Amino acid sequence: MPSMQQQDFTPWLNWIDSQYEQMLARTIELSHINSGSFNPAGVNKVGLQLLEYAKVLDAKVEILPVAPFKHIDNQGKLQEFPMGNAVRLTKRPEAKLQIFFCGHLDTVFPLDSDFQQTQWLDDETLNGPGVADLKGGLIVMLKAIEALERSPYAANIGWEILFNPDEEIGSQGSAGFISEAAKRVHLGMIYEPSFPDGNFAGERKGSGNFSIITRGKAAHAGREHHLGRNAVRAMCDFISALDDLNGKRTGVTINPALIEGGGANNIVPDLCLSRFNIRLEKPEDEQWCLDNIQQILDEINQRDGLSIEMHGHFGRKPKLLSAANLKLFQLACDCGSELGLNLTWLPTGGCCDGNNLAEAGIPNIDTLGVQGGKIHSSDEYLKVKSLTVRAKLSALMLMKLATSDDLNWLISDKPV
Repeated sequence: MPSMQQQDFTPWLNWIDSQYEQMLARTIELSHINSGSFNPAGVNKVGLQLLEYAKVLDAKVEILPVAPFKHIDNQGKLQEFPMGNAVRLTKRPEAKLQIFFCGHLDTVFPLDSDFQQTQWLDDETLNGPGVADLKGGLIVMLKAIEALERSPYAANIGWEILFNPDEEIGSQGSAGFISEAAKRVHLGMIYEPSFPDGNFAGERKGSGNFSIITRGKAAHAGREHHLGRNAVRAMCDFISALDDLNGKRTGVTINPALIEGGGANNIVPDLCLSRFNIRLEKPEDEQWCLDNIQQILDEINQRDGLSIEMHGHFGRKPKLLSAANLKLFQLACDCGSELGLNLTWLPTGGCCDGNNLAEAGIPNIDTLGVQGGKIHSSDEYLKVKSLTVRAKLSALMLMKLATSDDLNWLISDKPV
């Protein structure tokens, strides 16, 4: 661990304790704004509300338009959906140590979802859309930065915040803002929820999302069945061969998730679409997957009257832990210990913007948000006392970094 100067950070940590009621109220306020990824008006409303909360930080504000989300529909046609804006705040870009903060504005709950309000499950547990993923985390982030800014150590750290609108659908449009930030910063702090026990996600698998379209030839199923070319059967053959790749390479899992096509029973179907996801542990696994899938595609494309095409890509590389990332995790765990927390980091198959930042070579912890669970469901919950606990954890990390007499493990090889 890098050495830290002995300082008394108690006054600013105690100040966070006094902010609990405000943090809870703001989390609930954000939760009641529907910000499903495809509800750009709601996403933008959350972004504007956060700017109100962040006025106290006195940062430069930028509203960043995000490209439409591209999607292959069930007719094999490319569709585009408008996205909400990203929001970027920056302060002290001239400081020696630069930190990137990130949290997403969107949730998985669409505008027509039945899950729109919060309710108390018990005195310490709040149920509601996005309370853990990630609206509580946004409040934790802002309060930790505010604690730093109130301290005498703020001048030693420059920072930028990115609130992005499309993380829940893969950060397709906002990934470029993360890559751009990676050229300016030394480390990342991302506010996805922690594991339910408070521990951090360490290594993460990479992920790719793909769509497959098979095309055949329609014909009367009784009179001219022999003239038809069945796109559904071709898709079934593809999915069967695809699924057979599971278990053939360590750490690689392939999930055929959807298939739709065909219509009336008396027509040979001429179109079918499917979607699948791949998770992998190592960057080199990508090419193995693509090579094997291409062999399946080539075989089907050689069949008379049938064609098959694939759309999609690996949007997130595996997150591997560098030496600097291990030191960053150790700093977080040491700070946790000072606060009475027993923390560690664990591998996970899930992905987030921490994958994108790690791909760019930036050490980061991506689960600095609240404790909660059952995310992406109507049972999502937040342990409300974790709002102040996790804000204190981040604030203590920031103040220790600001007073460190050895940051070479972060900045020695990276110009800003």
